[in-house]
Amino acid sequence: MTGPSSPVEELTVSVVIPCLNEEENIEACVTQALEAMRAAGILGEVVVADNASEDRSAELATAAGARVVSEPRRGYGSAYLAGFAAARGKYIVMGDADLTYDFNEIPKFVKHLDDGAELVMGDRMDNIQPGAMPWLHRYVGNPVLSGILNLFFKTGISDAHCGMRALRRDVLPRLDLRTTGMEFASEMVIRAGKEDLRIAEFPIDYHPRGGESKLNTWSDGWRHLRFLLVHSPTHLFIAPGAVMAFLGVIVSLVSLLQIDLFGREWQLHTMIAGSLLTIVGSQVVALGLAAHAYGSYFMGEKDPWFDRMRARFRLEHGLMLGGAIALVGLIVAGVIVGQWIADGAGKLSEERTAVAAATLIIVGIQVFFSSFLLSILGLRRRD
Repeated sequence: MTGPSSPVEELTVSVVIPCLNEEENIEACVTQALEAMRAAGILGEVVVADNASEDRSAELATAAGARVVSEPRRGYGSAYLAGFAAARGKYIVMGDADLTYDFNEIPKFVKHLDDGAELVMGDRMDNIQPGAMPWLHRYVGNPVLSGILNLFFKTGISDAHCGMRALRRDVLPRLDLRTTGMEFASEMVIRAGKEDLRIAEFPIDYHPRGGESKLNTWSDGWRHLRFLLVHSPTHLFIAPGAVMAFLGVIVSLVSLLQIDLFGREWQLHTMIAGSLLTIVGSQVVALGLAAHAYGSYFMGEKDPWFDRMRARFRLEHGLMLGGAIALVGLIVAGVIVGQWIADGAGKLSEERTAVAAATLIIVGIQVFFSSFLLSILGLRRRD
């Protein structure tokens, strides 16, 4: 801690550094952070979250002036969650223990927080030192993942995976961070966007790391992408499902009405394909609505679109819609059976109409019981 011993509430900054076997670098990182705060007149501390290191990292960090907390559960997110719980400063500045980030930037992060920002992100992309970031990460991985994150969650952040960032400690309950791995970096930005936090960003330098990298390009990249998808049910479920269902209806109508398209008439196999798309699409949409409901009721997610739909439509609306669709299908099936009997119960020639009737019955049943599922999930709703 810099400065004389003071009451806990007077600490301005807690620099939290996750650490796993970084004995080559941790002492320099702690020293640099403490000196940067001392030079800027910032009253602060350095908290090193030791993630079950098997070397002298914890010992060296303590000797350099850090307060070390132990987190035996391995994982980038696990280490940060332990460090956040131990932090005592009004502001938290995050940085890695591998010398890739310059802790002399701490005063700039603090200034943005003092000016009203609630989350401050570093932007490395225009200041990457030679050898600091692999070509694949710089030109493919990070831009793609940051672009998807901005598309899904509208955060407007240029470098969503920068490891040097800062936030106000009092916003942590709103963020409700939970992930334990590398996707923790994405989770923080996503939750900040959903909570409408005031986010600032400024350019920082990114240096070659000291020691061996613990980042796995493909597995960690997939974890980030998977996390982005599962936290956006609209893009993962509802949009693809709606497209499939719409195409299925169009394809089915083309076959059922024997519309001449592209110079040919589309027969039974086309009808079956349309039926498949319609059934699968409607089921995927139902899964998306259930995912939205789970996120809203059990994970504290905020989704204005889902909230509007929830306020406008009730269980009874879904039951009536599903029942009506299934009833139409049953009526069509009944007409087919009646005609078949009237024709002497011989060869059944209404194959396409039969497929349409079966599709309507299946979709109706899906809508009917999916409405009950949404209502069951809503029992945990907190108004």
